[in-house]
Formats: sequence, C-alpha cells, structure tokens
Amino acid sequence: MPIYQLADDSFDFPDANLADDEGLIAVDGDLSPERLLNAYSSGIFPWYEQGSRKLWWSPNPRIILNPKTIHRSKSLKRKLNSKVYQCKFDTNFDAVINECAKTSRKDEDGTWLVDEMIAAYRKLHQLGYAHSVETYYQNELVGGLYGISLGKAFFGESMFFKKSDASKVALSYLCTHTEAWGFYFIDAQVETEHLLSLGAEKLERSDFLELLEKAIAFPTCKGKWTIEK
Repeated sequence: MPIYQLADDSFDFPDANLADDEGLIAVDGDLSPERLLNAYSSGIFPWYEQGSRKLWWSPNPRIILNPKTIHRSKSLKRKLNSKVYQCKFDTNFDAVINECAKTSRKDEDGTWLVDEMIAAYRKLHQLGYAHSVETYYQNELVGGLYGISLGKAFFGESMFFKKSDASKVALSYLCTHTEAWGFYFIDAQVETEHLLSLGAEKLERSDFLELLEKAIAFPTCKGKWTIEK
C-alpha cells in the first residue's frame, strides 16, 4: 500500500481505508491543531519516536470501548464503591500528560509521547478539545488518562497509574459520563490484553470510519469539562 507524504500547505489526509492492516498511511506534516483535528476526524492518529519522521496511522482492526458496556470486575467495583479515589475532569492536564510520558510500556524503549506531541496536546487542551481525567487519593494525583473529544467520540491517547486500579477508575469515570452524554465510543486505537479485559471490542476499519462519521456529525463540547456538561 502507498504511504503518502503530507503537504505543508494542506491539512488534508488520504482516505484511511487505503492503509494496510498495520495502518501506516502518511508521513511528515506538522502537529498543528488544524492538522491534528483533521487527522482524528479522518480516523488517523500520530505515533512516532523521538528523532523519527512523523508517522500517521489508521490500523485495522480498530479497538474501541463502548461506554455502556465497559467491564468492571468485582475488584474494580469494590474499589469504586469504597470511594477511596476521587475523580475529576480537566483540573491538571499538564500533570496527567507528563505522567503518561514517563510511563514505560511493554516491548517499547523510551516513550512515543515526545516533547513535540506533549506541546501539541497541551495546545488542544487550551483550545478545549483535549481533556484529562484525574484520579486522586487523599488529594494526590495517582492515576489518569487524556484524550481528544470531537462530536460524540472520545479518542483515548494514554493513561497512567501510581496506585492499584487508579487508571481503571479514571476510565470507568470517563465511561459513566460519556455514556450519559450520548457518546458513541471511546477510541482505544490498538489492541492490548488490558483493554480487552475491560470490554474493548474490535471493529473493522471500514466499520469504525462509518461510526466515526456519525459521531463527529454532532457538535463538539469544547472547554473545561464538568460532570454537568
């Protein structure tokens, strides 16, 4: 399959269906808000290492979570019912993304969340498109996640935890409220055993893109999220 070089004077992306199953569809471009938002709207996301060319992906199948059907294990339900953790939206985005950047991942050296990407997602947060979910224990940040919201879709980017189940609690909190707000899905991008254990499902890329088109037809609620959104 061809890999497209993005033009400096256009934010357009090729049709994601043109990518092979691994998903690499384009290279280069920048991480401007306009290009990033167009990428996510097209079912494409950036993923590359420090010193690499910018790489843009749309893997097949795509992994999503339905907020209505997240699997909460008995131990997680006990943790939620104990109220030992407190969750909030958008109170410390910078800390969450910095902790995500520090988190090591199996079979990966270093981090894919390079400084340039951190700066880009911070900009999207300032513009009201990127959001964080934070988990606190006795007023200390111990877990969380961040991602991009467009229409009725949430694109999960990364999560971290410092105490047991803290990231799962954050994800559960996100699912509870995105379900109430009528979101179609939380995009988890690629398959992991952890995500599958939480009820994530595989979608053929073509089916994902159809669902995405429906989800982003809705207005995007920009700005700081609250549970009253």
